[in-house]
Amino acid sequence: MPRIRRLDPGDWQLLKTVRLEMLADTPMAYVESLKAARRQTDSQWQERASAMSGDSSVTLIADAGVEGSRICGLMRVVVKHPQDELRPLQAMLISVYVAPEHRGLGLADELLREACHTAKTELSAVFLELGVHEDNSRAMSFYERHGFHATGASRPYPLDASKLELTMERRLD
Repeated sequence: MPRIRRLDPGDWQLLKTVRLEMLADTPMAYVESLKAARRQTDSQWQERASAMSGDSSVTLIADAGVEGSRICGLMRVVVKHPQDELRPLQAMLISVYVAPEHRGLGLADELLREACHTAKTELSAVFLELGVHEDNSRAMSFYERHGFHATGASRPYPLDASKLELTMERRLD
């Protein structure tokens, strides 16, 4: 099993490589086009890696356990402030990816368990929310197996307004 660790700002080249891989593999899962990501400069990738490692954002990555080894899985948890003060603090799960050769082997399960734990214990979130493309039934099934449910909320998918991004959430007990 690959080791799970936090993304470090110095991992920007590994992040660039995996992000381009993610966008090529499952374009509908991310609100960024491969073309746009390829236009990013090294400085922009460095800034992105730093932002993904900040105080209100934890990016978990899976690699082979050797410095500089390829990232084979990634999940990012960010604080989402409640829209009204009556709702408990929420975190969002974004940028979820497991490389094809690691799918079905339990890596996504491990990453999600760690993401939920981090959202609860470090970010003090009570709920973990995510958005999933309406045509990504594989992802929806995975999240349902892990206690997420559809909230009934949706929004037009940013890269194709004829499609929807559905909101799912899970209480972090």
